[in-house]
Amino acid sequence: MKHLLIIALSLVSLSSFAQRKEKPIQEDLASIRPHFNPPPDTAAHYAGNPVKNVPIVKPVMTVNQKVDFVLDSIDKLNLTRKVISGYTILVYSGLNSEEARNARKRLTDELSFKADMQYIQPKWRVRVGNYYTSLDAQKDLLRLKRAFPNATLVPESIPLR
Repeated sequence: MKHLLIIALSLVSLSSFAQRKEKPIQEDLASIRPHFNPPPDTAAHYAGNPVKNVPIVKPVMTVNQKVDFVLDSIDKLNLTRKVISGYTILVYSGLNSEEARNARKRLTDELSFKADMQYIQPKWRVRVGNYYTSLDAQKDLLRLKRAFPNATLVPESIPLR
C-alpha cells in the first residue's frame, strides 16, 4: 500500500512539474532576415519620364488569322441557323378546345403572360415563353405551377429572329 501511495504521489508531482509554463525563449532574428526595398511606384516613376530607346517587339508566332477564320466560320453558321434548342412551359395539353381557350385567357388576364395556343391533331396545346436554358424558365415555372399545377417544362425549338 505504501508503495502505491509513493508511486501516486510521484506521478502527481511529475505531472505538475510538466504542466508548469516555462518562459518562452526569445531570439532576435532581425539581423538574419533578408531586407527588401519596396518596388518603386511605376506610374509615378514614368509619369514625367517617357521611356526612351525601347525597341519595338514584333510578334512572331501569332494566331490572330486562325482565330479570325474560326470566328468568321461560326458567324456564317449562326446566320444559317433558323432555330435553336430551348424550352417552353406547357400549361395545357388536352382534347377540349374550350379549356385551352380558358387557360390562354386566364394566362393573359390574370398572370400577364403571352400564351401561344396550338392545335396538333388531336390535342390542343397552350404554351408560354421561350427560354434558352431550363434555369431561365424555373422562375416562371414556379409562378405558373401555383395557378396551373400540371404546368411542365418542355424542350422546344425556338425560332431565332
